[in-house]
Amino acid sequence: MNFTSKVLEEAVESLASLPSIGKKSALRLALHLINDNNEKSIRISKALDKLSSEITYCKQCHSVSDDEICKICASHSRNPKVVCVVESIRDVMAIEDTGQFNGVYHVLGGIISPIEGIGPEDINIETLINRIKSGAVNELIMAISPTIEGDTTIYYINKKIEKEDVVISTIARGVSFGGELEYADELTLGRSIATRIPFNNR
Repeated sequence: MNFTSKVLEEAVESLASLPSIGKKSALRLALHLINDNNEKSIRISKALDKLSSEITYCKQCHSVSDDEICKICASHSRNPKVVCVVESIRDVMAIEDTGQFNGVYHVLGGIISPIEGIGPEDINIETLINRIKSGAVNELIMAISPTIEGDTTIYYINKKIEKEDVVISTIARGVSFGGELEYADELTLGRSIATRIPFNNR
């Protein structure tokens, strides 16, 4: 791809470094921003600057937040005793879109995957165990993508807290094995949360 402008080339290279955006798509985006009289590019630039400088992670659930404690954890209308354990922030958003869950979350930030060199110490398991041992949790809903790595993660957490007085349930298998949670449709995901089953009865 030959460029007549070094500035345009740098913009395309930057955009193309994002997931799912190839160079042709990046070029279309860059040219669109050029032709938009700088309004969108300025707004996008400001939003990205805030994204890098102002956003933080909730100290309780590890989801993205504007404050130390996110809006969900701080809400008095949520049930703090029921914790939905998810792999990523995208999963929180997917479950929230169903309108079927009124508890709080714990974002692991990944799942155990020995092949990829990801162990229990690399994700937010220890803080989850501390939440449970503090007596603040009655039920854990394991809303983790039903893959071998996901099931391994669920099994590991279950073994770590098996002596604690907490119910562990998993989302129903309306979400197909091997599927990614964030790509499940809202109806299927909502029913999977609502019809969750005890972990030990699977």
